[in-house]
Amino acid sequence: MNLLLLSLYYHPDPAANAVIITALAQQLAARGHRVTVVCALPHYDRNAIWPAFRGKLLQREQLDGVDVRRVWLYVPPSKANLLGRLWNYITFNVMSSLAGLGGPKPDVILAPSPPLTIGLSAWLLGLLRRCPYVYNVQDIYPDVAVRLGVLTSRKVIAFFAAMERFVYRHARAVTVLSEGFRRNLLAKGVPNAKIVVIPNLVDTAALQPGVKDNPLARREGLGDRFVVLFAGNVGLSQGLEHVLESARLLQGVKGLLFLIVGNGAAKPGLEQEAARMELTNVRFLPFQPRADLADLYASADVCLVPLKHGIADESVPSKMLSISAAGRPLIASVDEPSDTAQHVRESGCGLVVPPEDPQALAAAIMALYRDPDRARRMGMLGRAHVETRFTPEVVGAAYHRLLECVANSPKRKG
Repeated sequence: MNLLLLSLYYHPDPAANAVIITALAQQLAARGHRVTVVCALPHYDRNAIWPAFRGKLLQREQLDGVDVRRVWLYVPPSKANLLGRLWNYITFNVMSSLAGLGGPKPDVILAPSPPLTIGLSAWLLGLLRRCPYVYNVQDIYPDVAVRLGVLTSRKVIAFFAAMERFVYRHARAVTVLSEGFRRNLLAKGVPNAKIVVIPNLVDTAALQPGVKDNPLARREGLGDRFVVLFAGNVGLSQGLEHVLESARLLQGVKGLLFLIVGNGAAKPGLEQEAARMELTNVRFLPFQPRADLADLYASADVCLVPLKHGIADESVPSKMLSISAAGRPLIASVDEPSDTAQHVRESGCGLVVPPEDPQALAAAIMALYRDPDRARRMGMLGRAHVETRFTPEVVGAAYHRLLECVANSPKRKG
């Protein structure tokens, strides 16, 4: 089967979606599918196209049996620039649609979000190349943007809600990460038969439990510290300002360090706030190379998965699986009930505290600080859980079955 995969991010970009989609494409190629990926030139971690790729409109290469076509797009210097991000999505949609017109005729198109607009490219290419598309919902938009207050205009919200309905209506199937996502789409009128729950994967072979005494820990002086790690997109939905308040509450705890690793729209403000609060137990680092990710997690004693109130209904953080694959315990600061909270309780991989509650978060951190054996047991339980349900092989097999079914089924409405 010929598969065309549209993705904003792909290897070597360090974005979580890039890691997931890269592993999925490799799994499908290994199962005999001819996979073509159309993605953007690497840019996620620098807010600029990487120097090695600048000046190019299109670059083609073969990676692990996958035909990868990278296209130019506009990259705003700041992720907080909403108009810049919209232009980023528009330019990618135009360029990826043009690149998707070449090559072998696909039997199926797979389009993982975000952005929501990638569904329009999938619909247009499906129309022109006479094939169905499957839309993969990683985050539910515009719901997340509305809850964060990023979208406030009724007309703009209505426009994106109409786009969302259009993408769902024309997709042959819609894959979601959890039962909570399924309920959200059912409430919007998406037929139950069209929705398929397939969780994200984590590369359990590449990301394994490691030792705290490693090159990254030695380089950053982390070996003798109790490290509370947040790693990923430092965005608006995480509510990391409350993590800083927890750090203030624990300022006097010997050896405790909050390490915030990554870039994003909220990072400059957080750095300024940490300086204003004179927090000596908080350190910021930029995105680390993918090759250092295992060492980064191994350097941590506990990892954080925070989300603002209401966001857990529309987002399931993929970092949760990476933390568990690395054998580290986590503290999820999320709403109850939510899919994230349910995952933590079901697997035993960590603790759940209310979102935007610095006191509760500080208490949970101290509980694991005082009981390292309990923390290690949670890390081991998390690793065992992802090994049974979230490996590339398990998730790849689920997508293989779905895509084969879509490619071989007659076109039906609804």
